Amino acid sequence: MDFRFDFAVDENENSEADAHFLLLCSPEQKQESRERSRGSADLAAKPSPKLAAAKHQDEAALKKNLCVKAAKEHSIPQDLNKVLENKVLETVLGLSHVKLSVVERTCSGDADSEGIVSKSVSSHSDLIPGVYEGGLKIWECTYDLMDYLSEAEIEFTNKTVLDLGCGAGLLGIVALQGEAARVHFQDYNSTVIDEITLPNVVANCISEGRSGKDRKASKPPSKRPRKAEGSPDVLSRCRFFSGEWSQVSQLLSNSKPCLKYDIILTSETIYNPDYYSALHDTLAQLLDGNGRVYLASKVHYFGVGGGVYLFEKFIEDKNVFKTSLVKTIDQGLQRCIMEIAFKNSC
Repeated sequence: MDFRFDFAVDENENSEADAHFLLLCSPEQKQESRERSRGSADLAAKPSPKLAAAKHQDEAALKKNLCVKAAKEHSIPQDLNKVLENKVLETVLGLSHVKLSVVERTCSGDADSEGIVSKSVSSHSDLIPGVYEGGLKIWECTYDLMDYLSEAEIEFTNKTVLDLGCGAGLLGIVALQGEAARVHFQDYNSTVIDEITLPNVVANCISEGRSGKDRKASKPPSKRPRKAEGSPDVLSRCRFFSGEWSQVSQLLSNSKPCLKYDIILTSETIYNPDYYSALHDTLAQLLDGNGRVYLASKVHYFGVGGGVYLFEKFIEDKNVFKTSLVKTIDQGLQRCIMEIAFKNSC
């Protein structure tokens, strides 16, 4: 399996950023800026360090804010046939999922309102920070975590579960089959939720009832779109969200009652150290006091810098959670399953 991290950042400046910068300047900085705009030779040749630093900080903040994707809850259509329309299904470990290569070929126009399919294909990139965060493929650590959940006999019955950075949503579907009381799915991109996650959940809800323990009895891939019949009760236990972690966390925390999760499942979400703070804060806000996070990751992500041990160190420095590596997979690139809980939990 090829993993390619192609991070392209647009460094173009614009007048709007400059105008916003002036609003935040001190009177002294504004005066210096006016002198520069009038063509002062000295200032043009040697700009004020104070002004340059302030402008640099403000532009960095602006760029960071531009990458924040607002939270959105996605409704479940009443006509489930629409959800599976034009979808080709395959199976993996007994779970149905839409064939992602077909989604890439057919998803366009309103269905790709974010433009992530076209951008991912044209740039030959699996990740475009602040634009597309990898939900158009199933990453191998997802399978590792599915195996671990089965091996460790993690109990989902009557639990509230969050599939964080869900992509295809396979981890959350495992929790549904394990009789979880509620399962919520979150991905950065709304296109992923609408075109991949939701169809996958619907496809597994309408298939013949099987418990999570039976999911390895895989059937041959389906080559035709499946017809949905009725509205399965299991869908009433699901909610779907898109947006950046901090925004989704705020949305869920402000709900009545405030949502907390017994189990949070997440895979391949610690590849970029720039996201560690947002991820840590989201877990701290949304995890129940005695809850558990099960995180699957590669030990190191070459080219991006993230990985298991770096995230462990980040958590240790924050002094909020305790961690333990509950499984290590040595085949190919080394991978781990990490269990995370509050330090004062049972």
